[in-house]
Amino acid sequence: MDKKKRVLHVVSAMNRGGAETLLMNVYRNIDRDRIQFDFVSHRSVEGDFDREICQLGGKIYRVKSLGQSGLFSYISALRGIMVSEEYAAVHAHTDYQAGFPLLAAKRAGIKRRICHSHSNHFPKGNRLKERALLKVLQMVITRAATDYCACSQEAAQFLYGNRQGVHLLKNGIDIDSFLGEMEPPQARSVRQELGIPTNAKLIGHIGHFSPSKNHSFMLRLLKELVTERSDIFLILVGGGPLREEIEGEARRLGVDDHVRFLGVRSDAPRLMKAFDVFLFPSIYEGFGIVAIEAQSAGTPCIIADSVPKSVDMGLGLVSFVSLQDSLAEWTKQIHKAFLTEQISNEAIVSKISSAGFDIKQNVSEWLGLYG
Repeated sequence: MDKKKRVLHVVSAMNRGGAETLLMNVYRNIDRDRIQFDFVSHRSVEGDFDREICQLGGKIYRVKSLGQSGLFSYISALRGIMVSEEYAAVHAHTDYQAGFPLLAAKRAGIKRRICHSHSNHFPKGNRLKERALLKVLQMVITRAATDYCACSQEAAQFLYGNRQGVHLLKNGIDIDSFLGEMEPPQARSVRQELGIPTNAKLIGHIGHFSPSKNHSFMLRLLKELVTERSDIFLILVGGGPLREEIEGEARRLGVDDHVRFLGVRSDAPRLMKAFDVFLFPSIYEGFGIVAIEAQSAGTPCIIADSVPKSVDMGLGLVSFVSLQDSLAEWTKQIHKAFLTEQISNEAIVSKISSAGFDIKQNVSEWLGLYG
């Protein structure tokens, strides 16, 4: 019997972000008798998926971040992990900093060193100094990587420029977990759990509380909506550094009675099916896997046009709106979305599968990277 392969994934932390959720979707669907995943986390505290990873047979290594440890100590720590196992590949998911773990992998003698771009934005800025820094980081990636992946054409262009041969790996999801119209008793149970009237309209968002997700915009939009009708509630799912600030802003705007902060949840499919509209006004996104999940649940989506258009599965559930448009235009689109007719499960499966976003179909593309 062939020896089991191990692949080391380098991530910020295994929390419920888009890239991490994607990784777990892949991990759950591989043949773990033949290939196993381990993870490097840059957080000292337990991540949302850490226990499940251990249950599935994976290992989690914790290292200090590049900023905390300095370049040489960082690479040395990673190299030490990489030589402790016979890894078939190292797969780095840290975007513009991915070159440094891949340098460690190169020094450890690992032949397959994969860089994966999950973003289309450099958060440090776009001035000459920041553009020069990004250029240097891209050069480190070029020096260290053997394979290049991205979740979208926009993410590929951001990190690799016009490089040829980039693997565009679709962000696959477990479609089955989101399928099925929510029965009225189930919908009522979600509303009762949240202390919301059973006939209220729910606008939902699932995402990390970070600047790119644009939570402040959602609150301003909610204020506009509740002046028109009082039965609208905004459901915010996720954690992150800006949560406390956003809670304070909700109070200042006087809409806190119409917002529910749910924190990190493991029942995203149930919540997604309870939403009347999924709101996704991100300032930037590498892709936006959560929008595919929303469509899998049959939930209409109002999405900023800064999100890659490839998230639209052609089900008639997506409306793109510019962040430059007025709040009135956004409220208009939301009211239209409330009237969207139910889409059949057959249509959802057909469209999402044919577009290549069924994890059961595209996991083989991932495994092909590892030899």
